[in-house]
Amino acid sequence: MKKIFKKVVSLGLLGTLTVASLAGCGTKNTGSTGSDGGEASGTGDGTFLIGGLGPLTGQAASYGISVKQGAEVAIQEINDAGGVKVGDKTLQLKLQFEDDEADGDTAMAAYNTLMDKGIQALLGTVTSGAGLAIADQTNADGILQITPSGSAKDLTKNPNAFRLCFTDPLQGETMADYAVNTLGYKKVAMIYNNSDDYSTGVAEAFESKVKELGGEIVAKEAFVTDAVDFNTQLTTIKGTDAQIVFAPVYYQDAAYITTQASELGMALPFIGSDGWDGVLDKVVDKKVLEGAVFLSPFLATDPDTAVQAFVTKYKEKYNATPDQFAADGYDTVNVIKAALEKAGKTGSADLIKAMTEIEVKGLTGTVTFDASGEPNKGAKFVEIKNGEYTSKTVEK
Repeated sequence: MKKIFKKVVSLGLLGTLTVASLAGCGTKNTGSTGSDGGEASGTGDGTFLIGGLGPLTGQAASYGISVKQGAEVAIQEINDAGGVKVGDKTLQLKLQFEDDEADGDTAMAAYNTLMDKGIQALLGTVTSGAGLAIADQTNADGILQITPSGSAKDLTKNPNAFRLCFTDPLQGETMADYAVNTLGYKKVAMIYNNSDDYSTGVAEAFESKVKELGGEIVAKEAFVTDAVDFNTQLTTIKGTDAQIVFAPVYYQDAAYITTQASELGMALPFIGSDGWDGVLDKVVDKKVLEGAVFLSPFLATDPDTAVQAFVTKYKEKYNATPDQFAADGYDTVNVIKAALEKAGKTGSADLIKAMTEIEVKGLTGTVTFDASGEPNKGAKFVEIKNGEYTSKTVEK
């Protein structure tokens, strides 16, 4: 798959994709509701119904709730501005969002519920495992599917499927380049979840790229989902000559790992993937995260006018600061809007064709899509400094 990755990457911190523990801040809605707060039940004249799938309960709930709320902000903004011009009609957007619990079987049942309600495009899934479970069925149904944050490579294997976020391989390769070429470290340790598609996919790409660049993986420590004690893995890493630790994990795991590393007296720097987004809210002592760097497409403190307008609206509506996933949800709705405008029709085949003909300037970057369903856009790095997420520019 062809990717465009900018030579100069701006570092910003917030992180990724598929299953972690919930981190909600502020008040968040969790029901299956339409964008106007009422129950969505099919489309009527003058409306276009978008289906949403993501975890609203369970360990990964924070991700799904953020995506849902970001999408709701976009829909309200579009509708308040008059709607979407599609051919000779102007349509209002509606959202029906179902809880898939980041689980494959639940995702399939929730998807069938959405299809019964007459959705015309699918925003989701939010997590990789759930998305892989429904991928072939959505293709068989021929509906346009855009995952805002699912990063597993095979999520875009079918012609109806597109991705807004970065893939697992791209994240792994980018962070390997950062560790070896930018920072100059040759001895690298990894700690990852070998029971999770996201973590494993990023880790495999990272390991391969480190070796290609002349580096060495001196420790490769695994754990399983729901683990809370990482002392064995960290003690092993501490006993090597590692210069840096790569942890392609979700933010709750990152919080446990960095806290326990500090307790063991480890002074090694940590780098991570976009799943670290939200990690500051999960640690007691923010000093354990000082200097950590991870990938993210969005930073709420970015002074960009559009970003700050979104942050303001989101805070007013939900009493919370938006994270990467909220921005992903917002951008995905605007991608669907652009596809509708380009196609001039609401049919799935027309929308799918239009996806490779649009360019959208979003909160997470200006994006186009190739025929393989992958996004072409730059990445940002985030560094944690003085207990805050900060943007960092890396010259390559």
